[in-house]
Amino acid sequence: MKTETIGAFEAKTHFSRLLERAHEGTVFVVTRRGKPVAQLGPSEQNGCHPVFGSARGRIHIGDDFDDPLDDMAGYSS
Repeated sequence: MKTETIGAFEAKTHFSRLLERAHEGTVFVVTRRGKPVAQLGPSEQNGCHPVFGSARGRIHIGDDFDDPLDDMAGYSS
């Protein structure tokens, strides 16, 4: 992922273009008077990270998922 530093005024002036580039994967560190104050980058919902609940209905957990395992019988308390 490519990272670029950009001043606040320039970020404000070219915000739409920065959004397009962020969507493509570029991360921008926005500075004010040379000090980092914010970060603009791709959204987690942009396919980079799974969205909570997105697998609903596609995962099945068996009724016996928490039953003791035969291999662990000697370790029960």
